[in-house]
Formats: sequence, C-alpha cells, structure tokens
Amino acid sequence: MSRYNEEVSSGQRDDSANPLVERVIAPKEHDLGGFSVRRVLPSAGRRMVGPFIFFDHIGPAEFPPGKGVDVRPHPHIGLATLTWLFDGGLGHRDSLGFDIEIHPGALNWMTAGRGIVHSERTAPATRAAGHRLHGIQSWVALPEHHEETDPAFDHYPADAMPVIEQDGVRMILIAGSAFGETSPARVCSPIVYLQADLQDGARVTLPAEWGERAVYVVEGEAEIGGEVFAYRNMAVLADGADAEVTARGPARLMLLGGAPLGKRTIWWNLVASDPAKIEAAKADWSAAIASGFPAEGRFTLPPDEGEHIPLPES
Repeated sequence: MSRYNEEVSSGQRDDSANPLVERVIAPKEHDLGGFSVRRVLPSAGRRMVGPFIFFDHIGPAEFPPGKGVDVRPHPHIGLATLTWLFDGGLGHRDSLGFDIEIHPGALNWMTAGRGIVHSERTAPATRAAGHRLHGIQSWVALPEHHEETDPAFDHYPADAMPVIEQDGVRMILIAGSAFGETSPARVCSPIVYLQADLQDGARVTLPAEWGERAVYVVEGEAEIGGEVFAYRNMAVLADGADAEVTARGPARLMLLGGAPLGKRTIWWNLVASDPAKIEAAKADWSAAIASGFPAEGRFTLPPDEGEHIPLPES
C-alpha cells in the first residue's frame, strides 16, 4: 500500500499507477494576515472538477478577542459561491441587502449571475469573544444560459440539510442529489457536494454517474485504489468507474463532483465562458469606483459598507 503525503508532494501529479485516481492536488497555502487559506482549485494541471472552479480550505485559525476576518466588498460574475463551516462564524453582507452570519452546518449560496458585490467579515459579537474559524469556500461556474441571470442569495439553516447515515459514515448533503436524498439548495447544473465523516475502516462509494468527481481530505487519511491520501490533498477520480473510499482512522472528507460545463475564464473574482464578459465587468467595477458607487448600475456597495477592494493590476 502506497501513501501520498502533502509534505513530500510536488503539488500535483498524474496518477496512471492508480486506476481510480486521475490526479492528486496538494493545495498552495496563502497567508491572509493572521490566518491561512489553502487553495486547491484552480490548479495548474486541473482547472475544474465538474462545475467546481474554486476550492479553498480556510484555517483552522484561532482568533483572539478583537481579531477576525475583514474581506472588503468586491464583485463577482458568472458563478455561485458556497460557504461551509466546520467551526466559527462568518458574516456575509451583499449588494442585495442580505446581512447574515453563517455557522457550522448551514449553507450560504450566493448566485452572482450578471453581477453582485459582497463582503465577508467576522460579526461583532464573534469578534469580541474570540473564535476558531475552519471551513471550505468553493465556487461553481454557472451554465452559459445562467451567466447573465439576476443575482440572488440563499441561506439554508443546518436543520434543512439532509443527513445520510451508513455503516460508520455520516454525511451532510450540501448540494445536489445523492444516496436517495436531495439538498434544498437551488442549483443550475448537475452537482454533488457532501461533507462525509467516517469512522476508522468505514467506506463510501462515489458512483461514476456523478460525472467528474474528487475527494478532498479535510482531516485524517483516506484510501482509494490501494493508496492512502493524507489530509489536505484532493484526489481527482478517474472517469468511468465507481470508486470506493475507505477511512484509515477517523476521517473527514469533502466529496464533490458533477457534470462538466466546458472551458471557463477566471480572473480575480470573475468567471465567464466568454473573456469579453470579464473585460466588461472589470470596466464596470472601475467605473463604479470612479463614480462613488451610485445606486444605479451593475455594481453597488452593500448597505453599511464604505470600503471596497480596488481592481487588481494583474
């Protein structure tokens, strides 16, 4: 039995030796000032898995009283953002007027469509108390016919999310349909997304019918095709065959997949099937900044926000 461990990996590899695994991706770590984010997607060798075009592992990070996250307002187009926490809380405020703090087990699903602006900040009470933050933030690209849809925001409380239990396995269905259950999240294309907590030796099978699939190891170790993958690695599964995943010790996994949507351009926080839409959004964001964010226009600031992130130079 072989092992793939983040500390000795080169970041990613093709995996012809393992018939069930097409590629392994170890994330790149970014320090965001007091806490770390590990970016898995997009990677140099694999830009997307199904509709998933962005996958960040946030923390775990310990914030002392008075400290927290402050991501200033910024724009999105052509995607939906999914925020999913294991620990802590994170405030969301957007240009539609939604202002809510998400907690573990609940789902924030923000559909950018033709354009939305939002900020992510630690809520005042959570900041004052100090807290631990740990979670996953992912983006899914929208089908071409949904890229210009009106922006929307949906919050699903923890008790609305389907729970699936098998022998030694407890899963929360975040999006899509799997194992006889369907998530309440409104999706625009075939998708599967679950948190899976496995006891030592427990197994779960990812069927080929899910489309493109991947397993991300949040905690512990998982065996696929006779190879053990350490935490903080994503195993992108080969097409065409069911894949059994076995926990080696207690493990927490994210299971994700869905139908591919075709090539997408991603630049900063903007995603589109046509690069011209990216250029138009860049121009609109610059114009909104120059004019002081008027109430009319594609990009406006969320209520009670006076800051923004400028357009990057590259």
